[in-house]
Amino acid sequence: MEKVFKESDGIIYNGGAILYAIGAYFIGFIGLFNQNIFVNILSSILLAHAMIIAAYLVHESGHNLVFKKIRFNTYLGELFSWFCGSSYGTFKDMQFKHFRHHVDVDDVVWFDYEGFFEKNPTIFKVTKILEWFYIPAHEFIMHFITMFTSFIIPERRDQRVRNVIMILIRWSLFITLSIYFPRVALFYVFSYILLLTVLRFMDSIQHDYPYNLTLFSNEKPARQGNYEWEQEHTYSNPHSYNIEVINWLTLNFGYHNAHHDDMTVPWYRLPQRHRELFGDNPETVVPFLAQIKIFHKNRVSRIYGNHVEDSPEGRDYLVAARKAEVSGGNAASFLTSF
Repeated sequence: MEKVFKESDGIIYNGGAILYAIGAYFIGFIGLFNQNIFVNILSSILLAHAMIIAAYLVHESGHNLVFKKIRFNTYLGELFSWFCGSSYGTFKDMQFKHFRHHVDVDDVVWFDYEGFFEKNPTIFKVTKILEWFYIPAHEFIMHFITMFTSFIIPERRDQRVRNVIMILIRWSLFITLSIYFPRVALFYVFSYILLLTVLRFMDSIQHDYPYNLTLFSNEKPARQGNYEWEQEHTYSNPHSYNIEVINWLTLNFGYHNAHHDDMTVPWYRLPQRHRELFGDNPETVVPFLAQIKIFHKNRVSRIYGNHVEDSPEGRDYLVAARKAEVSGGNAASFLTSF
């Protein structure tokens, strides 16, 4: 195993996370078939958490932090992208977009969702209504595009055969499940909503980057290599600053400054890296209660149209976020490749 995993400690941490994600996924899914409603609820939560861990392992695999060989990381990323419902496109496309995020020091995208909402006011209105009820409609729009990415994004036309195969397989399975076990299908959708909600909750205040439509552009990024700007506009939002094991629920993804300081540091070393950077000062992170308030208060306003000229940036953003006085952002998931 030491010859397979990138680090010897990874056998325990990543090996355990992989086993948990696979085991919890199948145990949770099987539990959805139980006749007891309470077992169904607990199983759907377990299934959702299995998908959450799988998603963050996709992220670790994208940085080649699990295994020594790149192809093994790719295999793992492809496997768990299936678990997360993001397998319609390719793992390499997700990896490319995420690397651009790090290297360009930017939110590099293809899809102009603000322009989309401007051109489709009815969809925008429905999205706001659903978001008020905590239904991640904006994320569903993003994942809908993911399902048909090769038919929507011109640069992905060569993936249409793969795209069609994935659509046929996944939707045949889901339709069959919906016909014969509608309650199971309903709880599965609930699990998926939990997955999208948790991922968006973590992503929403980790940067105050504007998004730029430069994913397929060759122009030189304006902030490329600007480490000081990157750190100043990156924010950490762990679930708990004092009880580190709680952050394992999302594989320490909340220690985002540490991740952007060195993206070769695996998830289980991020808390240590954070303290090496900032010392033992809790004012360097956004408290969990403030995160909850931001997510609740701005669940509608953060979709679109919340950017004003006097919005706090950099250090001021962190201070405001600690007081729950920022809106956060949307549509920044590493599971989307556009």
